[in-house]
Amino acid sequence: MTIKYQYKNIQPPTKVTLSDNQTAGHADHWHILTDDMSTDVPQWLQDMIDQAAIPKGLSPNSATNEANSHLLLSTNEPCHINQVLAMSGGKPKSFINAYPCVNSPYGLVCQIERVIANDSSLDAVLRLKSEDGSIIYAFDQLYGINRHHYQQNTPYFVNFSAWAYEFGKSEQSEVIMVEDPEAIRYHRAYNDIVAANQGKVPVDIEQQIEDWQPDSEAPLAPVEINLGNMCAYLFGDTLGQEDEAWCQGQVIGKQQCVFHDIDLTLFDTVILREPEAKPFVVRIAAVTTETTQLIEVQDYIQANIWLQAAIYAENQTIQR
Repeated sequence: MTIKYQYKNIQPPTKVTLSDNQTAGHADHWHILTDDMSTDVPQWLQDMIDQAAIPKGLSPNSATNEANSHLLLSTNEPCHINQVLAMSGGKPKSFINAYPCVNSPYGLVCQIERVIANDSSLDAVLRLKSEDGSIIYAFDQLYGINRHHYQQNTPYFVNFSAWAYEFGKSEQSEVIMVEDPEAIRYHRAYNDIVAANQGKVPVDIEQQIEDWQPDSEAPLAPVEINLGNMCAYLFGDTLGQEDEAWCQGQVIGKQQCVFHDIDLTLFDTVILREPEAKPFVVRIAAVTTETTQLIEVQDYIQANIWLQAAIYAENQTIQR
């Protein structure tokens, strides 16, 4: 009998290791929810034990990792806490980390290009590349149980959510006037071609723009672009804090929830919307205020957010 083995050289993504001094921690994230962090957070951690659940990541047995050396606890609420504990002999030994999380049904298929991590706190920021080439940085909610399962050049369906530091309507008076003749021509041509193609961008759009001619010989009028009605995402520029982002987008869904007696509003928001690409939608949790109550579905918003990612095995086939 001949036995054939097939060897696969599976490599993890590139990893950048941060020291404790380089890691920002979660104080600013807890301050989104409370001004009395030293009292409220320990109480919340105590309260969550009664409703604790063990999330599943990429492995059916990933609730614990490294021969039961770590345990990740969570709850099934829309906004909740993830708590990481060190294990010994199958029992909790010590507290490692805790951070507030938001669940989201929205996501994109991405590859993990790089992991920026602190191995003592089990904090990590993922550098992700979507199918259309967009670069996204997000805090990994499930790094403690997923970190040994990530692979290079592998597409994952990634769920995206966020906490909002600030969340308000975009400034509708922010406009720019395009007066350069070449830029005006490009804008007019692009709109005409897409409109004639039932709203879809043809594969030879650049060639069609080059061949496009206006209906008359009259000079093309300047183009006014409303910056308040556009989608944009800018990640942070500090190593290990790229998940602290600014965004502008359109609200497509809104609902209420409660986190430990704190009223929150969940805004499903498109923050990137490019032709021929799946929209980048994030569920953003904001503390309910008079300002957030005035925001309705279809409104455009601006926000400073802490962007989060979660990768689950059960989503890798049904969400493609």
